[in-house]
Amino acid sequence: QVQLVESGGGLVQAGGSLRLSCVVFGGTFSRYPMGWFRQAPGKEREFVAAINWSASTTYYTDSVKGRFTISRDNAKNTVYLQMNSLKPEDTAVYYCAADFIPDQGTDANPMYWGQGTQVSVSA
Repeated sequence: QVQLVESGGGLVQAGGSLRLSCVVFGGTFSRYPMGWFRQAPGKEREFVAAINWSASTTYYTDSVKGRFTISRDNAKNTVYLQMNSLKPEDTAVYYCAADFIPDQGTDANPMYWGQGTQVSVSA
């Protein structure tokens, strides 16, 4: 019933910006904690950012603090990840996720996942 559809990935040069979007179909989006994870080749899946249902609390992994911003628009059933000052080490497949405990970080187990969108940052 619940489907997450991501968009906005692409290829950018170091220092550039991208904004990822994730639209949620079905479910009760406005009450779901939402977030983003990423996985680079040869590495484990890593927590990136999360936001609670009211957007009053956000969470970020240390490596993206000050560069990435997560936000949500409950009227549009959409969560965003604004990524600025991108670095080559940000290169990964980024996955939108829904319905998990935000402060569990990488150990979280979201109930729903998007298909992933590729972000590639060249040096």
